[in-house]
Amino acid sequence: MESVVEVDPDDLYGLIAALTHDQWLLARPRIRVAVAYRGHTSAKRDLSTGLVRLRGDSSAEVEPHLMRNFRKYAHRDTAPGDSDWNWLSVAQHYGLPTRLLDWSHSPYVALHFVTRDTSRYDEDGAVWCVDYAAAHELLPQELRNEIQPAGGGLFTTEMLSRSAYTLFEFDRFHDDDGHSIPLFFEPPSLDERIVNQAAIFSTMSGPMASLDDWLQRHPELYRKVIVPAQLKWRIRDHLDQANVTERVLFPGLDGLSRWLRRYYSPRDPVRNPRDA
Repeated sequence: MESVVEVDPDDLYGLIAALTHDQWLLARPRIRVAVAYRGHTSAKRDLSTGLVRLRGDSSAEVEPHLMRNFRKYAHRDTAPGDSDWNWLSVAQHYGLPTRLLDWSHSPYVALHFVTRDTSRYDEDGAVWCVDYAAAHELLPQELRNEIQPAGGGLFTTEMLSRSAYTLFEFDRFHDDDGHSIPLFFEPPSLDERIVNQAAIFSTMSGPMASLDDWLQRHPELYRKVIVPAQLKWRIRDHLDQANVTERVLFPGLDGLSRWLRRYYSPRDPVRNPRDA
């Protein structure tokens, strides 16, 4: 099956079907469909982490300094535990560039992030979909032993801490060909935002390792669904009707303000063919 999926630019429900169709999945976990979704406003954007976008080739050198100083200056009760995984989750959640990427259990949350910026409705977006249960079946045995009791689900920070308490220990894991490996985990429920977004984080065993490169070697484990620019306004209206908005996904006055600012902004008829 093709890893890049395109849909008719007039077919909203065809897009939703492409995102929720599960026959392409290799893994069949016991509890839920094991797909992680990530939405991009632009289909041209890759899966580079915030850390790599910040420092590129010097990411490995800078990462320990970023994390050390974050832990130093953050409130001592900020993280729910002292492992690197808990601190890394908190840092990512509050906007520090890290080796993590944000994903969601929900394709609707991913579509929100595709359509959150109305100034880019003239660009195709994309939703990345990864079969994380099948990806975890390719992990080294030590990590598979930790995740198998979860029935093909996600790691937790506690599970990761048992196998690798620090990032340095995690970076020793590689596949049989010596490549860095990815895994997906659920962050601690730090606040309502993480809960409401059905948040998932991904990471690679190496600060500069590329999830894009890994997926290219395993094209059967992902789909990149292109979101046509012509559909973005219809998707946005559909999400607003379904109550998938900034007010819900970012609880608090900041999310409320974001929602109201977008909802009451004038529509550009060039970007909204239905209003032309």
